Amino acid sequence: MDYKTNVMRLLDKQKIPYNHYCYADTDALSGEEVAKVLGQNPDMVFKTLVTVGKSGKNYVFMIPVCRELDLKKAAVAVKEKSIEMIKSKELLPLTGYIHGGCSPIGMKKRFVTVTDKSAENFPSIIFSAGKIGYQVELTIENLKKAVNPQFQDVCVQ
Repeated sequence: MDYKTNVMRLLDKQKIPYNHYCYADTDALSGEEVAKVLGQNPDMVFKTLVTVGKSGKNYVFMIPVCRELDLKKAAVAVKEKSIEMIKSKELLPLTGYIHGGCSPIGMKKRFVTVTDKSAENFPSIIFSAGKIGYQVELTIENLKKAVNPQFQDVCVQ
């Protein structure tokens, strides 16, 4: 692959190995469609969600594409009274990423990142490489090196 996203360049710089996937030439939009196009288990393909707590602090949550973030569990995970999704228009100025191409790696600022604990059921997970049409796959150990996430149960059952 000739094209590298900033996420891939950052991983290269940190000498963190990864696999990458491109689905840019497909119509896949939802995370579940992306998992299907890549021939991957949707439970190991994660989406990156950016939230804001009652305190005004931002948090990043990584959850499987086929699941929903439980806002109450998310708030408990980061010790906030409540949490809500940020508005789409706030995503780019805050993170440097657009909706559908948001990665926990390479955001403008480092935010507390929580990955759903189901990730620990897999040797690696796949998530956005920071641009629509591109995904990276990291082992759980390398994900810890890249974004140092907490692992907690934050999905709707």
